[in-house]
Amino acid sequence: MSNLPKNYKSMLGVKETEHAIVAIKDFFQLQLSTELNLTRVTAPLFVRAGVGLNDDLNGVEKPVSFNVSGMNGTKMEIVQSLAKWKRTKVTELGLKPGFGIYTDMNAIRPDEVLDEIHSLYVDQWDWEMCISEMDRTVFYLFEIVKKVYRCIKRTEFFLYDRYSMMEPILPDDIKLIYSDDLMRQYPNLSPKERENEVAKKYGAVFIAGIGGKLPDGTIHDGRAPDYDDWISDAGDGHVGLNGDIIVWNPVLERAFELSSMGIRVSPESLAAQLKERGCEERSKLPFHKALLEGKFAYTLGGGIGQSRLCMFLLRKAHIGETQVSAWPEEMLAECDKNGIQIL
Repeated sequence: MSNLPKNYKSMLGVKETEHAIVAIKDFFQLQLSTELNLTRVTAPLFVRAGVGLNDDLNGVEKPVSFNVSGMNGTKMEIVQSLAKWKRTKVTELGLKPGFGIYTDMNAIRPDEVLDEIHSLYVDQWDWEMCISEMDRTVFYLFEIVKKVYRCIKRTEFFLYDRYSMMEPILPDDIKLIYSDDLMRQYPNLSPKERENEVAKKYGAVFIAGIGGKLPDGTIHDGRAPDYDDWISDAGDGHVGLNGDIIVWNPVLERAFELSSMGIRVSPESLAAQLKERGCEERSKLPFHKALLEGKFAYTLGGGIGQSRLCMFLLRKAHIGETQVSAWPEEMLAECDKNGIQIL
């Protein structure tokens, strides 16, 4: 846990923190739903295994699973995200372009590497909106990014209005930068080091093109091949119709991801991405088969970390200060030593 700050002291006590978390969540989700024309839906905690609905993340993480006695032993999996389920829901609801859904997503990721910003428990506002085929461009994507960022900015001011010691630090605008340009700008740095440099420079950035191959054959970060479209030409010579909203975290003194989002795969890009990642066998799964047959609406969606957003806005040093999870004993001891009160 090398990123724990020295001489850290939380601005709020535990009780005040709990109250502030509720206020942030209530305010932000109202802003988001209004800004993006999203209606609230109920989401599953688990989905049936073997149909392709669960998120495989980078393809190596194992979901928590269990068998249901009352359904002849049918295997279920705790969701790792709702990326593909949301697209199914938007299609079922028959929503028009420009309208969508949002929900509370609660996931368990048992293979997560635990540190000050990663937990076994993941809580997000997951959202998905219907778009037209002509809106499948990075320019439209960035228009939506700016709307999400405005919601974050409003929430920052809302909190400052309640707690005057938490002065706003986010810049007025968010900067768009492509992962391939970032690599060319900092060729000798790792992707995470590049993020640190650009986040510190601009304060808030949207790094586009996550998962597609960079000019040197590497990728900026891993993405599953069956939800975000990271292989398509975005229309301006850059590859990728997805990205991450990243801000500079002054407490941890590092880049800090708040949201991952993207335009979802078309039948053509799904086939290409499955081939590139060597998992063409997924095309036989019910979800993938239906998508390849063009049965799903075109959508754009993402997830915004609830505990992450609260952690950033409340100037916390550890995500365990804004959510309840399980942590290694040595981590708990180090937090206690550094004055970090884990919930």
